[in-house]
Amino acid sequence: MDYAGILEKIHVDLQPWLGKGRVADYIPELAKVPADSFGMAVVTTSGEVFRVGEADTRFSIQSISKLFTCTMAFRLLGDALWQRVGREPSGTAFNSLVQLEAEQGKPRNPFINAGALVVTDVLCRRFVKAETAVVEFLRRVTGEPSIDYDMRVAQSELAHGHRNRAMAHFMASFGNMEMPPEVVVDAYCRQCAISMSCVELAKAALYLSNGGVVPSTGERILDSSSAKRLSALMLTCGTYDAAGDFVYRVGLPAKSGVGGGIVAVLPGEMAVCVWSPGLDKNGNSLAGVMALEWLTTFTDQSIF
Repeated sequence: MDYAGILEKIHVDLQPWLGKGRVADYIPELAKVPADSFGMAVVTTSGEVFRVGEADTRFSIQSISKLFTCTMAFRLLGDALWQRVGREPSGTAFNSLVQLEAEQGKPRNPFINAGALVVTDVLCRRFVKAETAVVEFLRRVTGEPSIDYDMRVAQSELAHGHRNRAMAHFMASFGNMEMPPEVVVDAYCRQCAISMSCVELAKAALYLSNGGVVPSTGERILDSSSAKRLSALMLTCGTYDAAGDFVYRVGLPAKSGVGGGIVAVLPGEMAVCVWSPGLDKNGNSLAGVMALEWLTTFTDQSIF
């Protein structure tokens, strides 16, 4: 597959779309990122790396971190995790509190904010510093020891994280938080503020494309059944309340973040990450979704 040529074609064709959409300005530090930035990388299970644009520029991974924290929590608890967080698409915005009241403080899935806070609570209960454990996990699966979170972004999120605090306290009122809500929110904001590049994120997600095993090291992160299950969750819940449209257009399990990144996997073949900060109304990268749609169209590769 000529991934290099296809990425170059996507980059050229995408020019009119770069800078469109709205940068996540409700987090002041993210508002400073140039809206026309773009990078894209494909990493195959055999170790080949293809890149275009600013694929080596680090950006705030935001909700893409939820994929890795969910992996860590699932490794710790197994199916017991689903007693505290569901596995269904939410149909509401990623930061909505609406369903928590009706569903007794159990979030719909681990990829909306409420669900991710429960997952972070699991990690806070297990690790002295949950956000440090997440960083160390990402360093291990990528082989990149310099990965870390950006303190300025974390502080910016903490200063404007009223809704996340509300969710954490609300779930605590239903008994679905085991650690102090402020501790959990602090760790959550730091994990969302981790900075990585497209190449690094594609490498990080590659274990899901390879039956749960990191190809470069042979380390088993998940058994093959668990890798399948988490990939299924990405497919149905990974792109906020636009998951149906995303699957229709792209056809890959994916997780997006309001920093403009989207990471997707094709089982047995590759992982891909695209970054373009301009967001659509659902919080997904506008140009990024289009780039992934073109990738699966031009390569004739998807899970369908």
